[in-house]
Amino acid sequence: MFKKISYIFGFIVFIIFAFLIFKNANLNSFIESIENRTFDLRQGILINEGAKKASDDIVIVAIDDASYEYILDNYGEWPLPRDTYAKIINYLEKQNPRAIAFDLMFVKSIKSKNQADEALIDTFKRYNNIFTSMNFDNQSSDLRTPPYLPEKLTLNIENNSKIDFKDLTFSNCRTILQGILEATSNIGIINVSRSDDGVLRKMPLVVKYNDKFYPQLALRVGLNYLGETSNSFTIDKTSHFKIGDKSIFLDNDGSAILNWYGPAGTYTYIPMYKLIKKINGQSTDLNYDFSNKIIYFGTTASSLFDIKTVPTGKIYPGVEVQTTYVNNLIDNNFIHKVNKSYTIALSILLALLIASVVTRVDSAFTASMTSLSSYFIYLLIAYYAMKYENLWLEIIYPLIFSIFAFTCAYIIKYLVKSRDFEQQYKLATTDGLTGLFNHRYFQEQIRMQIEHCKRYNEAFSLIIIDIDFFKKFNDNFGHQSGDAVLRQVAQTLKQNVRATDIVCRYGGEEMSIILPNTDSNVAYSTAQKICTRVAEKNFKLSNNKETNVTISLGVSTFPFDGDNVTAIIESADKRLYNAKNNGRNQVGNE
Repeated sequence: MFKKISYIFGFIVFIIFAFLIFKNANLNSFIESIENRTFDLRQGILINEGAKKASDDIVIVAIDDASYEYILDNYGEWPLPRDTYAKIINYLEKQNPRAIAFDLMFVKSIKSKNQADEALIDTFKRYNNIFTSMNFDNQSSDLRTPPYLPEKLTLNIENNSKIDFKDLTFSNCRTILQGILEATSNIGIINVSRSDDGVLRKMPLVVKYNDKFYPQLALRVGLNYLGETSNSFTIDKTSHFKIGDKSIFLDNDGSAILNWYGPAGTYTYIPMYKLIKKINGQSTDLNYDFSNKIIYFGTTASSLFDIKTVPTGKIYPGVEVQTTYVNNLIDNNFIHKVNKSYTIALSILLALLIASVVTRVDSAFTASMTSLSSYFIYLLIAYYAMKYENLWLEIIYPLIFSIFAFTCAYIIKYLVKSRDFEQQYKLATTDGLTGLFNHRYFQEQIRMQIEHCKRYNEAFSLIIIDIDFFKKFNDNFGHQSGDAVLRQVAQTLKQNVRATDIVCRYGGEEMSIILPNTDSNVAYSTAQKICTRVAEKNFKLSNNKETNVTISLGVSTFPFDGDNVTAIIESADKRLYNAKNNGRNQVGNE
């Protein structure tokens, strides 16, 4: 019964523990930060294994440190005159690229170079595969009046999920050249989503502004690559953004979790200064085929401050985040994070398995190794789920639950075993009829008393008791009545000695009392008291009748009556025999 109650209690404690963890926002935030690091670790291992290969169809034209230096030396300022971009676009378009995307914002008209702006705007009008970006923010309307944006820049999204996009809703926008806004709908936002630790693991698919949805630049580019012409999309009840036969999982805030292909430099990089020199006729050292490529322009120079921290590295160019995003979209390779309720359910199942192993396996080493192996198997499942199914199974909650279950199970197991041991020890040392210690225990204790008294030069006494005419009593009243008397005499003895005295059933109707640290005078007085109390007591028999019994007692004291077990017992037995010979119901003398 105790065992069942212990297990039920342990299970209740475990469920309360799970509930408290699930509901504690601060603790959840802390656990999530650790879980994010495990995601980074898994991504790093997968990259080292070469599990994912970046697309050869994506190339980055980088404004790197060398290009930045070249621009300052030759143009005297940054940013570049915009007609330079126009010339680059015209050069690239001759090679029929799939798309040209600028992870750059062409903000404000440069008044002294209106013709350069017009040249760039004209290229946007001429080609339908050029993409550029803008950024939303929450700047005060005192600084900047929130602009009106053309309807063609929005997406029609039917949101059937619980995602409210609260963290991806903005009140203001930093617009780009009005001519570009009017010329094309190939404009996307470049807002990012960072975790609390500052690491960029996911990116918004869309954001909200004036209650309308605007797509990420990479989404615009990816849709063009996939040949998706629709402007209407659905987010289903399971938070999946549907694009044809592709399905992108959105996290709680509405962002897509990226699958990473490698560290910085994973994609093909071409320094922008080589393109500039090429179009200016300064060099022919550029033998790269841009046909059918997605060409991304972006800054990688450290002084231009577009550097992110991502799972695969602390220094990662923002433009490569964009290309990773497009690559995920092309491959349908976004990460799907398992719902928190499923994570808790998996954690509980793993914890129950470990608890079951601990409580059922006797060997502590085997139970520990089996529990550790169970969690290790779960780790492997989580790793291969991410590798082959792009599935993010959390591993920190299962670890916490497993440790707690392992600890609780061992505590309960220890308590149950301790109680079992106590019960077994009690059965081994206790007489089943009287509840007194048995003869074996008596022998152990009297030897221990002799050793103790010899070492510390102390005394102890022994009383041996026999119920008078007990055999005749059994013949007259029956064995059930005899057993009842034995039990009641035993209780009378226990009630009239100290808690430290050891009352035992010596055998048959004989009982004994070991009195530690007791001289002969105190022992004799105790024996007299017991003799009187038994004689005065009315004993109930099995047939509800009452009777009286008497006892005879013999007392011996160590070391005066002997210095070993045999001598002490024989001395007490001799005085018990004298008590019987002298009429019983008394304490015997020499």
